[in-house]
Amino acid sequence: MTATIAAAELQGRVGQEIGVSDWVEVDQSMIDMFADATKDHQFIHVNPERARTSPFGGTIAHGFLTLSLLSHMYYDALPRIENIEMGVNYGMNRLRFLAPVKAGERVRGRFVLRDVTSNAANQILTTYDVTVEIEGADKPALIAEWLTLAVLADTASADA
Repeated sequence: MTATIAAAELQGRVGQEIGVSDWVEVDQSMIDMFADATKDHQFIHVNPERARTSPFGGTIAHGFLTLSLLSHMYYDALPRIENIEMGVNYGMNRLRFLAPVKAGERVRGRFVLRDVTSNAANQILTTYDVTVEIEGADKPALIAEWLTLAVLADTASADA
């Protein structure tokens, strides 16, 4: 997303849906690469033949893969905070994996701004209620309360 929002405007958006990302396909190649990166090669993720006999009926994405897609969804769906120098993943207050994402399914993130606080003169801590939806499914893949820290550029020293 290319839109921007002033840091001062964030407080007025608390309780509102801030953005919804585009759909992201979670294919077997993505699942396999995540398995290689995390060394988690459980058959329900990487062995389509054996996974067909599991309760899932085929391979599924790692829950942590679905979670890790939040960064992409964030950049896709949310406006950029003006004067941001960098953003930092600050953690989760709550996280639940509610439904598996089967290989080939598409997911998207829905973001509601829960809270905004200032940690320091140039830091803004945002808390989002995030839902990762599975296209065509009644139950989401995950729900989370996600904290991000925006570090703003020091405009006073930039002007000097």
